[in-house]
Amino acid sequence: MNNSEKYALITGATSGIGRELAKLFAADQYNLIIVARNHDELESTATELRQHGGEVITIAKDLFNRDEAFSLYEEVKQKGIQIDVLVNDAGQGIYGLFKDTDIEKELDIINLNISSLVILTKCFVKDMAANGSGKILNLASVASKLPGPWQAVYHGTKAFVLSFSEAIREELKDSGVTITALMPGPTDTDFFNKADMLDSKAVEDKDKLSDPADVAKDGYDALMAGTDKIISGFKNKVQVVVSALAPDSMTAHQVYEQQKPVDHE
Repeated sequence: MNNSEKYALITGATSGIGRELAKLFAADQYNLIIVARNHDELESTATELRQHGGEVITIAKDLFNRDEAFSLYEEVKQKGIQIDVLVNDAGQGIYGLFKDTDIEKELDIINLNISSLVILTKCFVKDMAANGSGKILNLASVASKLPGPWQAVYHGTKAFVLSFSEAIREELKDSGVTITALMPGPTDTDFFNKADMLDSKAVEDKDKLSDPADVAKDGYDALMAGTDKIISGFKNKVQVVVSALAPDSMTAHQVYEQQKPVDHE
């Protein structure tokens, strides 16, 4: 089967890393199902992607509501489409000290970053395993390897994504289905704005942020190669190696200092 007969489904496809991944799939002649909350942003993105000649289907879903993850799968099945590649890109964070942050927002983020990702993976991986082929790319993060003061819930969700991805990869090793975890560091996307994190030292120097197109290319190449996980960016690789050698308490303090507000004493 050539790529023009294949379908990739990408959540969070209208901005940041998800949008850049969608461009790469479109350029490789995949047909696409792109998913996000905003209808207008979906249509704008689809118009750009259709220039490559493939089919682009838009489906608006709010994956903060995990029921919409189930309905997304059902909608795809009703269309009679087999998904060859699933990209779980949609994710969000919340910034602040855990004692002060909004628990309802944090529970929504757990639903988005974990529950909906697990639901979509469960639904589509069953079909992929039955067909004997398929690829899944889950957006983890270098945050999955680091305690995350100021973003405790976000880092915790990404630790789940990485552990979950590695576990089911082993379960599926003889099935023809591969699972890849993409682990970017701080990237120049709308993530920090949505997380109310613009006053953090982590984004003080935007020149130090990764380019989402570079991150997407790292993830795309790793996915196509069937690699288990990829840390995008040399400095992020170094940070993960160093943190693995240091006591967790020391790493937590370093991340606290890196992510605290600029004006925080």
